[in-house]
Amino acid sequence: MILIADGGSTKTNWCLVTDDHKKVYLNTEGYNPYFVSEEYITQSLKENLPADLEIGKITEVNYYGAGCSTDDMRAHVQRAMQLVFTKAKVNIGHDLLAAARAVLGKQPGFAAILGTGTNTCLYDGTNVIQNIDSGAYILGDEGSGCYIGKKLLTDYLRGYMPDEVRKLFWETYHLTPDDVNEEVYTKPLANRFCAQFSKFVYDNTANIAYSRNLVKTSFEDFFKNLVTHYPNYQSHSFNCIGSVAYNFRNVLEEVVAENGMQLGNIIRSPIDNLVKYHLEDRD
Repeated sequence: MILIADGGSTKTNWCLVTDDHKKVYLNTEGYNPYFVSEEYITQSLKENLPADLEIGKITEVNYYGAGCSTDDMRAHVQRAMQLVFTKAKVNIGHDLLAAARAVLGKQPGFAAILGTGTNTCLYDGTNVIQNIDSGAYILGDEGSGCYIGKKLLTDYLRGYMPDEVRKLFWETYHLTPDDVNEEVYTKPLANRFCAQFSKFVYDNTANIAYSRNLVKTSFEDFFKNLVTHYPNYQSHSFNCIGSVAYNFRNVLEEVVAENGMQLGNIIRSPIDNLVKYHLEDRD
């Protein structure tokens, strides 16, 4: 049996493929090694994987994770997971490679992630060949759920929110400006805290124009600071995974067109396509 996983900063989607190619889907939280320790990863997996999962029969784990962009970070996750999947060969890859393989298969092109965080790349059909650093949630991550959430929270702190949106925000979360600052600056996993408010932006009907503008300017920043810096970017179609890309697709399509790119594959989660990729690779 093999396990294939797409790990974001917030959650991880897993698929167990049995020896007769049956698929069983599982979910745990996300394990970005920049934010969680090896001990945390190991303990969380032991607590959150199903009790009836026959871990001893799993022979291979292919985990693609947010933050797994360097040898050190991949080793961090590999050591933690090896303590759980003791009989398996544990392979760790970057979530950006998962995105590229999911939306492009074995064809070269441009691929991106717009979820809790942001990432982009050029892909040669096998590996990522160029990547502009996203800057992560403090320095960059334009267009991501975290970025949208930060823009919303900034408007809240500065009093820029329309009154009807501010009223709805308070009724939904009961957060004071002091509460927001405490969550962002003194507590762990501030990226997840900020990203959760992209759902509020999506659900908000009090002032749709405000929400739409918040999302559009976030995507415009994403293109301006990342996408347009790839050589000959307009010669590629725009392919992307992630809940933010999927949920705000209508706005994203508009910004893609305004930047002279053709829209390609936009999918919420890469897990099914990753399973297909790995099974085909075995045939």
